[in-house]
Amino acid sequence: MRVLIVKTSSMGDVLHTLPALTDAMNALPGIRFDWVVEEGFAQIPSWHESVDRVLPVAIRRWRKSWFTAPTKAERTAFYRRLCEVHYDAIIDAQGLVKSAALVTRLAHGVKHGMDWKSAREPLASLFYNRRHFIAKQQHAVERTRELFAKSLGYSQPQTQGDYAIARHFSTNLKEESGDYAVFLHATTRDDKHWPEDHWRELIGLLRDTHVRIKLPWGAPHEQARAKRLAEGYDYADVLPRMSLEEIARMLAGAKFVVSVDTGLSHLTAALDRPNITLYGPTDPGLIGGYGKNQLALTAPGQQTSEITPEMVFARLTNLSE
Repeated sequence: MRVLIVKTSSMGDVLHTLPALTDAMNALPGIRFDWVVEEGFAQIPSWHESVDRVLPVAIRRWRKSWFTAPTKAERTAFYRRLCEVHYDAIIDAQGLVKSAALVTRLAHGVKHGMDWKSAREPLASLFYNRRHFIAKQQHAVERTRELFAKSLGYSQPQTQGDYAIARHFSTNLKEESGDYAVFLHATTRDDKHWPEDHWRELIGLLRDTHVRIKLPWGAPHEQARAKRLAEGYDYADVLPRMSLEEIARMLAGAKFVVSVDTGLSHLTAALDRPNITLYGPTDPGLIGGYGKNQLALTAPGQQTSEITPEMVFARLTNLSE
């Protein structure tokens, strides 16, 4: 059985889809998947053993120059690849009009998706042949698991979902694996940041643990912040710029992770690494860290600054392998 998945973004949403693939792989031996995903996240599906082809799409970038010759050529090449296979099922797990209209509608096969009451954008359901009701008041991982089970005709497992990508990174871990922690200090929304003086105080509290602190970054202003956080601490390392695969491999070997609400926090969960995530304005109940040893610290007044370094340090003792 060959199935096409349409789940293009964001990083957290793409990662949240992985346990559904594991369910289907266990329930339907021999099932294989192709996956349409935004080009920036194209590495992620390839980490799951049931995925054969990854079809990168660039809707975000194409929209900026939709009618230019280079963009038209890229779209033509993408649609040619999309239409090479007739699928037994197509599952649109994105639930948006743009993904349904620009991708799902043109693929060959029976198209499944959430119904009018369930989809993030109800109009997207008009593009599906089979529409499924999926209750909204459950974690995003469980919603996607339910959608796959109903689309492919098996019973949804009642056990916790398995991302099944940790084993991809279990070999060739660095020698210092387990002797360092990673602080994911960068996020796109200002109201999700944790104050720099809080990060520095937490680094100070970890001085006597003999655990090195690694600070990744993805943009120049994040690199500048990482340098400020590490200043004066000889056991804090500002890392070089890394690819998503390199970051994943680094996270896979970490003793523990402390993070703000960001896509890399979900990657940490997918890799089964102990993680404390600091939440301010967002509710972790529906889209928070899902997996083993994932602890959420939520600010009572929705301001991350209310979470003190001492609170985080105290919770670190509760993280276990």
